[in-house]
Amino acid sequence: MKKTVLVINGAGGVGKDTLCLMAAKKFKVENISSITPIKEVASQMGWSGAKDDKSRKFLADLKQLSVEYNDYPTSWAAERYKEFLQGDREVLFVHIREPEEIAKFVRATDGQAKALLIRGGSRMAKREYGNAADDCVENYHYDYYFVNDKTLEEAEAEFCKFIGEILG
Repeated sequence: MKKTVLVINGAGGVGKDTLCLMAAKKFKVENISSITPIKEVASQMGWSGAKDDKSRKFLADLKQLSVEYNDYPTSWAAERYKEFLQGDREVLFVHIREPEEIAKFVRATDGQAKALLIRGGSRMAKREYGNAADDCVENYHYDYYFVNDKTLEEAEAEFCKFIGEILG
């Protein structure tokens, strides 16, 4: 069985999570995020799970501190990658927002991971979020690009076809 590792990125609200859930209907998918261990710490600090701009900035800042201290988000994701290789899943989606962190994870997989940027359609207004994780998503040379500008039904069919082509 061919295994594919895709670092998935895109600005807030472009549908990354929804597309991953859609792909999971057709393929054996594992979906992780480098922010997961940071969210666990943030919860202990009183973060309620909100996805507002203040919370996004808090999580981005906390992640950056963790990166500077011991690079835990990358080592955590690399361990999940090793587990994926031993399991029966076909696709591992790894949500990483910051370009330099994407590059580190790709290196940690010896280049096996490929990067995918999800863009919103023309009806989605571009905006600044006030944190580097959201505001700098375009600052990486991605292997794949997917524009999410269709209805949910159309997006599901198109994204699953797209993933199927990557799997070969």
